[in-house]
Amino acid sequence: MTQKPRGRQFFANPGPTNIPDSVLRALDRPSIDFQDPEFVAVYDEAFAGVKRVLRTAQSLFMYNASGHGAWEASLTNLFSPGEKILVLETGFFSDDWAAMGRGFGLEVEVLAADRRRGVDIAALRAVLAADTGHAIAGVCVVHNETATGLMIPLPEVRAAIDACAHPALFLVDTISSLGSLEFRMDDWGVDCVVGGSQKGLMLPTGMSFTGVSEKGMQAHRVAGLKRYYFDWTLMEKRAQKSFIGTLPVNMFYGLRESVRLLEEEGLDNVVSRHHRLAEATRRAVKVWSGNNGPQLFCVSPDRYSDSVTAILMPEGYDAEAVRRCCRWKFNVSLGGGLGALGGKVFRIGHLGDLNEPMLLGALAAVEMALRIEGIPHGRGGVDAAMDYLAE
Repeated sequence: MTQKPRGRQFFANPGPTNIPDSVLRALDRPSIDFQDPEFVAVYDEAFAGVKRVLRTAQSLFMYNASGHGAWEASLTNLFSPGEKILVLETGFFSDDWAAMGRGFGLEVEVLAADRRRGVDIAALRAVLAADTGHAIAGVCVVHNETATGLMIPLPEVRAAIDACAHPALFLVDTISSLGSLEFRMDDWGVDCVVGGSQKGLMLPTGMSFTGVSEKGMQAHRVAGLKRYYFDWTLMEKRAQKSFIGTLPVNMFYGLRESVRLLEEEGLDNVVSRHHRLAEATRRAVKVWSGNNGPQLFCVSPDRYSDSVTAILMPEGYDAEAVRRCCRWKFNVSLGGGLGALGGKVFRIGHLGDLNEPMLLGALAAVEMALRIEGIPHGRGGVDAAMDYLAE
């Protein structure tokens, strides 16, 4: 297909996500000195807003980087060479975080899990209880695994750590959950939060951040891994306590607006909206799964992600055919399978700046693509989503 489809694209990708028009307008402005009082006021507003979204009164550091940069900051600022971290297996992104840890000379233990079901919290407790010498310095969790559509219940992880009276730091990747799923850094005892701009915060890719507890800052003071650009000690000496080098000025105008939009809707209402749209998507997929059709990759209802749904194709059928059809016939962009799930899974992102008509348009395109590509499926998935949303 060579002719570009007409009309505005329905962007149902799990990241980056749709950018609201008002955020685009906020970004669209001439350069200004990042030490200019006008900008400093914008910076302070946006910085405080991110802390409110994180629900923390503790430290925050920000970077010119994607989420991978914030991952690196979390590891290099908190640990010393040879220290041990425990990574809970969730999928592609937990694998990547673990690989980064090994790259920095950390000992990485992965708590294995069925990627369609999620980690067994009892198994986590057993590993921590067996670590009587407290060799595990940190427990790393991807809150919402974008590759598999799986969510890990963080209060249960915190409870497991506390039940063993284990002193390990609690690190959480919220890149595809913050601003979409409920998250409470201080209430849940999270020591380091990794976040990014391009998903629930509805901004372009390129800015990330870490929220850090007082316990995390104490660990940072003695951490021995090499760092410079991401060094929190250097950042604390800056007038704006983040960034080594030039600040992304325009991004802060956009960030201030995105926080305003989230708080105008209300964070609890944002979470409810994401759950409503996610459940509508799941109801559509459950209908499509009839006639040996595509099915939800995650099979644990208490672990369903409310920001992305991963859909497993029937054996012998290519997920990329669905994505190509949606993109070139209907101008709908879906996410593809990552790593070992390439060609086996497509993903529908339902996070950020999204409402019911936008979601239904994407679901209708998927159902048409299934029919066009001759993929077995149950008919009426969009009707099931509409029935749910109309209740």
